[in-house]
This record gives sequence, structure tokens and C-alpha cells, in this order.
Amino acid sequence: MVKKLIEVALPLEKINAEAAREKSIRHGHPSTLHLWWARRPLAAARAVIWSSLVDDPSSHPEKFPTEEEQNKERQRLFRILEKLVEWENSNDEEVLNAAKAEIMKSTGGNPPALLDPFAGGGAIPLEAQRLGLEAHAHDLNPVAVMINKAMIEIPPRFSGMSPVNPEDQKSLGGNTGWKGAAGLAADVRYYGEWMKQEAFKRIGHLYPTVKDEQGRERTVIAWIWARTVKCPNPACSCQMPLVSTFVLSKKKGSEAWIDPVIEDNTIKYVVRKGKCPKEKETIKQGKGGSFKCLHCGSVTEKSYIHDAFINHEVSASLLAIVAEGDKGRLYLSPNDEHKRIAESAVSEWEPTEDMNTDCTDLVSGRGYGITQWKELFTQRQLTALTTFSDLVSEAQKSAENGAIACGMNDDGVSLADGGTGAKAYGEAVGVYLAFVIDKLTDYHSSMCSWNPPRDGLRNTFGRQAIPMVWDYAEGNPFSGSSGCFDNMIEWVEKCLNELPTDPINGIVKQFDAQSDSGLRNIMVSTDPPYYDNISYADLSDYFYIWMRQSLKHTFPKLFRTMLVPKAEELVATAYRFDGSKQKAKEFFEDGMYHTCQQLYLYAREDIPVTVYYAYKQSEIEDETAASSGWETMLSSIINAGFSITGTWPMRTEKPGRTIGNGANALSSSIVLVCRKRPSDSQGTTRRGFTNELRRELRSALSKLQSSNIAPVDLAQSAIGPGIGVFSKYKQVLEADGTPMTVRTALQIINQELDVFFNEQDGVLDRESRFCVDLFTQYAFGEMKFGEADTLARAKNTSVDTMKAQGILHAEKGIVRLLTRDEIPMEVRSHDKRSTWLLMQQLTHALETKGIMECANFVFEADASQAEYAKSLAYRLYTICERKGWNQEAYAYNNLVVAWPEIQSAAADIRATVPHQYSFFDEEE
Repeated sequence: MVKKLIEVALPLEKINAEAAREKSIRHGHPSTLHLWWARRPLAAARAVIWSSLVDDPSSHPEKFPTEEEQNKERQRLFRILEKLVEWENSNDEEVLNAAKAEIMKSTGGNPPALLDPFAGGGAIPLEAQRLGLEAHAHDLNPVAVMINKAMIEIPPRFSGMSPVNPEDQKSLGGNTGWKGAAGLAADVRYYGEWMKQEAFKRIGHLYPTVKDEQGRERTVIAWIWARTVKCPNPACSCQMPLVSTFVLSKKKGSEAWIDPVIEDNTIKYVVRKGKCPKEKETIKQGKGGSFKCLHCGSVTEKSYIHDAFINHEVSASLLAIVAEGDKGRLYLSPNDEHKRIAESAVSEWEPTEDMNTDCTDLVSGRGYGITQWKELFTQRQLTALTTFSDLVSEAQKSAENGAIACGMNDDGVSLADGGTGAKAYGEAVGVYLAFVIDKLTDYHSSMCSWNPPRDGLRNTFGRQAIPMVWDYAEGNPFSGSSGCFDNMIEWVEKCLNELPTDPINGIVKQFDAQSDSGLRNIMVSTDPPYYDNISYADLSDYFYIWMRQSLKHTFPKLFRTMLVPKAEELVATAYRFDGSKQKAKEFFEDGMYHTCQQLYLYAREDIPVTVYYAYKQSEIEDETAASSGWETMLSSIINAGFSITGTWPMRTEKPGRTIGNGANALSSSIVLVCRKRPSDSQGTTRRGFTNELRRELRSALSKLQSSNIAPVDLAQSAIGPGIGVFSKYKQVLEADGTPMTVRTALQIINQELDVFFNEQDGVLDRESRFCVDLFTQYAFGEMKFGEADTLARAKNTSVDTMKAQGILHAEKGIVRLLTRDEIPMEVRSHDKRSTWLLMQQLTHALETKGIMECANFVFEADASQAEYAKSLAYRLYTICERKGWNQEAYAYNNLVVAWPEIQSAAADIRATVPHQYSFFDEEE
């Protein structure tokens, strides 16, 4: 079997660093084309696809006969991959051509097509297309299908075309030198601007300007509203506002707040400049829906607010107006005219479809009586969104006419039927304009709030749910600021300009992953659903209702249902089975098994299948979660006929975040690398499995450590070779003849991991072994001298010796390890220093002074002792991670990650220090 690079080694730290960096890249990133939840980073998808196609050098001993030559060639491939994953190189022809050349070399000039049966946000198909593969994207969800069409199917049809709008045609004079989707992007910008101007003609009166303190007309950015209910006190009965904060701006020098002024039995709202008094910041009482009446001081029960919503007894009061100023935001007091205009809006169309009130990801699950999608929007927002949606068909007709005027074939074939003529082009422009409206809905609902620290609108989907918002911000789509139509057009235009420029067709279908698509001998890479993690179908209804309104005539089959299909969605949600968790579990497990059987049918023998799984370490600790999620995925893959040949953690959080904040060490995904198990594979016994596991795991762990894999990733990466041994067999039988479960196999693998790390203590000096034991029990806490003395004697050392070395504090019958801030930091020769002390000095030096200070310690140390110090950092990370000592774990993880730079700097020091020859040195 020819092993692929992904089955042997990866430059994991670089891949993870670039995947994390993507989160701070916004403009032009494909993820900003349309919101989708839990997307895979492009860097990770690109790396996984490329390394699954490129041969590992060890597979060609005729070219690379020695391990040294194989490592040299592997490093060359790493350099290609490290350039490939950088965002700036996404469309760099030189970098992409080098990567594609390696693919062609390893596939005999015949690279496979790639299928992602759970395409979702489209990262995997997009990166397959970028690498020159024919990409197939399947998904049940129409919103996901449209996202994929917009990224990989539509742009290649019109690649290299000049824009057809009259403005660009006039300035270009018919220029044909447009790359990729740049011409299409220019038309989206032009016809989007036309839509905005036309919409303003129709509904601009609903968005009046406001006068500032000098009487100058200013464009409104947002109106700040509070939902109100009648005070429960009969003696009061005023309309009490439900406000989470009265603060408008926290920016230094521009602070502003809302002052609720009581007049008789009513409340008037006045905007004040300066810092909000602490006692007036909020009237909300703790968590949930409990508020204090500003007039009488009565505090509502949560049930009172709940009943008011259920009975539709909730009104709204205008609290403030935010406008565009000469140098930032202007915060102005409300006026009756603006309130009257807002309340005069009546939408001609409303999305009256029912929300799924059983889905806890939706706001209705929080018990506030919101049962229809229209109830998430004000009448003015509904009017605006409906007007924009209606204009899509007019804009696409104008684009079609523009294409005809430019000489494009007027064949009348629609985009849905594979058309590439004028009709299809107009519809393509319409698709991206529909995306603009969908993006607009995220900033124009009554679940948007004002964000005082950032002076802007907070969007509806700040997370994977729609949380209840009490005081909401109603944005102005015709402004030039937060959440406006111009901003949404800009996002879409920039995304189109960053899509791959090669005209390689993508094929996108609405398809159930459990059914046979008819594809064969292809590559498969996918990111399947994670048990009961997110109900995508329920959440995406929010966008579907508007997308359908804009595109139902362009894609009638895709938008034939009023809401997103849900019955077939592969997710373990009990509410779809009358509350039965067991039935939901069985549905998910059965569906995932059948899906994996289909993947087995599709996959080529010579290319591994890669499956992403959102692994968290709590899933190993929590037995229920483990059997439901992680083990279900592994079992489905193995039972479908695959063996697992590798596991690679793909972390997408910024360095230091997860451990530093006390969250799971691994917060993103494990990529499972799978091969078809040979049909003639045999079974084995528990003893046979355990013996082979010990041999394979030790070798694999040693290689992973020598390749400098981060400690945070080591345990997850080690699952690969461990479960690989288990999954290579048709069955592993227990002593009683029953088949071993995946759970049992994972428990055995974890036990062997412990044995491996414990055995590594054997190479340490006796003082370091003592310190490891003491650290395991007490960290840097205190223990009695008698206990420490007994432990020291057992290690053939003494407390006094270690105190003299600067390892321990021992006084008045109390012993403890010195913290890194307390240990001596002078550089000592290796024969006077324990590995524990060296490792702590290195960790402290990295924390306080950086790489060069660490290099000085390594330069002075014996080479083997320096490597022992690195191994000890792995060991201590494992202890800290299991004990929940997250900050301490982070320190050891950082040392290992920085090790290549430390060694490189130490080598530079050696090269600059002159060697003094003795009289007896041989002549050169």
C-alpha cells in the first residue's frame, strides 16, 4: 500500500496556526459570503486534501532508500504545504502550481474527483476545486446547497467574463481581461446599488433623517427600542421598559447613556453625554426576565414577563436615536415623529411559517411566545426586507438584458438547468443579491442589540442560537454604517473576487448522504453532523424564508418546501422522537452507519477517506457523551469496513485561548484518516490486540514526540495508531468470545498511553523522578517533611540534596517544589543540574525573556539532557491536563511548540562561539 503524507506526518503546528489566524480574516474570506455554523477553516481543509493525495516518501524506497533521505524529501513537501495553507497564498499561482504538480505526480496525472456528502458551508469542496479537483458538494439543506452553488458551481460557468452593466461597459470599452469571478462581482455591485436606490424610492420615507443639536440633517444609523409591559402594581400600571442596559457608548470621550425621566405616570427618555451612573446602568434583575419598575420600584416575576409575551401584551418604546456624525456616532433623544413613522410601516408580505418551538436553539424555546418567524422582525424591517427581496427578480432581469446587449447567447436556459447564457447570467447575479438580503436579515431583526463598547449593531446570530433580546436596535439599511445594505454588498463582492480563478466546474446537489449518489472511485472528505450538537435545519429556516422569497422562481425544485426539510436531517434530537433520547440515538447511529457504508462504496482503494469530528476531551471523561458522539463515529466507520490509519487534531482557536481559559484542550476537530479494510482481514483476541498495540503505540508516540507535536495534540494524535490496530482486524474477541467494543478499545489505548509516559520517567535522574511524583500529588503545594523524606529515600536521593540544587523549599517541617519564579536562573553546567531544574528554567525563560534566553540554557546543557527536558514537558503537560491545571499545562505546551526555534537559536550560538584547540588536537 502506498502511504500518503497524511498517514505518516504533517506540519501540524503551522496548519493549526494558519487555521486559527483565519478567524481574524474577514473581508474576502468565503465564510463571509453567507452565514453558516461551525465551518471548517480553509487552511485545514486545504492541508487535509493535499496531504491525502501526495505520497509519503517512505512509499518510494527506490527513490529514497534511507530514512535520512525520506526525512529530507518529507521536509521539502512540508515547505510546499506550509506555503499552501497561508491565507495570502490562496490564489497565488506559483504556490498553487507547485502544490498541484505534487498531486499530479502522486496520482499519475489523473487526480480523483472529490465528494463531500455533508458540504454545509462548503470549505472542503471549495478547497478541492482550488487544488484542481472536480468537486462534488451534497447536502440536504437548501441553504447549504445554495452556499455551495455560489462558491463552486456558478463562478466557473462565467469565469473570465467582463461585467455587462452599462457603467463598466462604458469605462472598459468591452475589455475581456477579467479574471475569475471579478466581472460577475462587478455586476453584483452595480445591480445591488440599483436595488438600493430603487428601494429607497419606494420606502425611503420610513427612514427619516434626524437633526443634531445644531439643527443639521443627519442620517440615522439605528433606533434603540425597549420592549415594555404594564407594571404589575395596580397602583402604578405604567409601561415599564425591559432594558438590559441604558448605556449607549463606552468609548472614551464619547460616552453616552439614556436617562429615564419619570413624568406623572409615564417615562420619558433623554440621552445624556458622559459616563452612565452605575445605579442607572440597568433595571434588569439578574439572569432571565425579571425587571424593576422605574416608577414604583416593583420587581416583576419571570412568569409575569413570560405571560405578557404569550398573551401579546408587549409594546415598544423608542429610547434613543443613533446618527452619523462628523467624527463618530451621535446619540440623540427620541422624538414622537420618528416613533410615528416607524409604527406606520405595514409590510405587504410576512413569513407566517411556524418556528419549531421544540428546538432549544431557537428563541421560542426560551418561552416567550414567539411562534412564527415574522415575530422576530418589526413591521418596518419586514417592509424593507420584502421590498429588497421583490427587487431581486427585477435586478436579475436587468442583468439578463445587459448580457444580451453585450452579445451573450440568449438561449433561455435557466441557471438551475445548467445554463450559461444571458438568462442564466441574470439569475446568477440574482443569487448573490439574494445573499446580500440574507446577510441583511442577520442585522435587521428585533433580536439585534446595540453594542456600547463597539458603537455598532450586534447581529442576530452572535452564536449558534437566537437569544432573547430585551432592548433592541433597529438599523437603517440606507445608512453608510453598521449593518447597512452597502456593507452587505461589499462583503459579497469581495468574496467573489477571492474565489478560485481556474474554471473547474463544481457539481452541487441536494442529496441525502445515506442514499447512493452513483459516484464511484472518488476521493471522500467530509465534516458530518456531531450527534445532537446543532440543529442546522431549524436554525437555517431563518435565512431560508428570505432566500426562498428571492429565488423560488430561479430554483423551484430546491425551494419547493415552505421550510427546510428536517425529518431526514442526521441529528440526534429527542424532540423529533416524542422526547425519546434512545430513539434519537438509534436514529443517528443507524443513519451514520448507512452513510459510512455509502462512503465505502464511493472511495478509491488508493486514497484515504478523511472525516472531521468535533472532538472534545470531556467526551472521554463523560461516558454518556462518549458513547453518543465520539464512539458512535468510530464505530460507524469501523463497522462499515474501514480501518483508521491516522488521527490529526485540527485546532482553530488562537494560541493559548482554550487552555488559558480553562476550556477543553482541544476545541475544534480531529481528522480521522481511513482506508478500506481488506476483505480477507482476520480477527484477533484481546491479548493479541493488546500486545500489538504496545509495540505499535510506543513506536508511534516516539515518532510523534520527535516530530515535535504539541503536547495538547499528542493524546489525540495517538488515538490514530491505537485505533488503527483495533480497526485493522475484522473483530477483536474478548475472553468470553464477545466482540470488543470501541469504548473498551479506547480505554485500553488510554491505559497504554499512561504506561508509555510513566516509562519515560525511567530515563530521568533520581531528583527529577522525585519531583514528578511530588508534582503529581501536590503541584507546587506543601507536604510534610516526613512524607517528602520517605519519597526521596525511595528515589535514592535526599531532601537536603534537592534543596541545595535549588529545586525544593524545605523549612519548619514543610517541603514544597519551588515555583518557576523562585528557582535559580543562572546557567549551570549539566553535571550540576537535574533535568527537572533545566526544564523549569527553560519554561520560565520562555515565559519571561523568550527564545534566545532558552537557547542559552540549551547551549550549556548536554544534548541528551535537553531532549529529556523536552520529554519531561510532555509528561508534565499530561499530568496538568488531567488535573485541570490549565495555566500550568499551557506553559509546558508552549515550551515544546517553541522547541525547534530554541534548538535553531542554540545552534547559532554554537556557530559563533570559537573552539579552543588543545596541544593534543590533531592537525587539520
